[in-house]
Amino acid sequence: MSLTRRQVTSAALAAVPLVGRSPKGHRTLYIAGDSTAAQKYADAAPETGWGMALPFFLRKELEVANHAVNGRSSKSFVDEGRLDAILSVIRPGDLLVVQFAHNDEKNTDPTRYTEPWTTYQDYLRKYIDGARAKKAHPVLATPVERRRFDAGGNAVPTHGDYPAAMRALAEAERVALLDIEALSLALWQELGVEETKKYFNWTDTEQDNTHFNPPGAIAVARLVAQELLRTRVLGRHDVVRLHEDVPTSWIAWPLAPPS
Repeated sequence: MSLTRRQVTSAALAAVPLVGRSPKGHRTLYIAGDSTAAQKYADAAPETGWGMALPFFLRKELEVANHAVNGRSSKSFVDEGRLDAILSVIRPGDLLVVQFAHNDEKNTDPTRYTEPWTTYQDYLRKYIDGARAKKAHPVLATPVERRRFDAGGNAVPTHGDYPAAMRALAEAERVALLDIEALSLALWQELGVEETKKYFNWTDTEQDNTHFNPPGAIAVARLVAQELLRTRVLGRHDVVRLHEDVPTSWIAWPLAPPS
């Protein structure tokens, strides 16, 4: 369902710092994405989006504005006006990190489905072109992997052609690429079938192999920060704690804002 202009504006104001109020030298990293990255609230705890943990790995002058929303695809995020909300406030030198595919894959839902080599790339170009028009820096992030293992205990990919399509687009458009799909798949393989349960939202009442708990969100956010450094999107002075333990107690779930 599309947002009204008032709803989009309210969401933008809730998620981003006030324009013109940041001290000199501050930049903002915007996240456009789905539930794997999104802010979670008290009613969803212990589910945790990796965007909630990313600030722990960045210097305080680099602010994170997490616009990721549950259930969105590259298409529905645009169609609901959420990209426009970001572009209305993003500033020169800011970053726009874009991670979609989980919901683009839902081919029975025309409001969200995109085809990897056509409409998925077409929608991702809207983020790239929009950021560049504002003299901000677009960054593509392949979708974090789900927890899925075969009978032999091998972690298996679940996103089909979407990561490859994003990689190809990043190369064609000369956009920085954070290959979170490959890195998370390797991490789940290293951890194994049982240990990965400690990273996903497995509770007494739920066995969720898509969304993270605090340890999982912190682990994925660390991968994102490492990739931002590797690709030289950020410098060494921008990234902190890459090799330090981050306490799960740092994660907080605020009350949900009024609807």
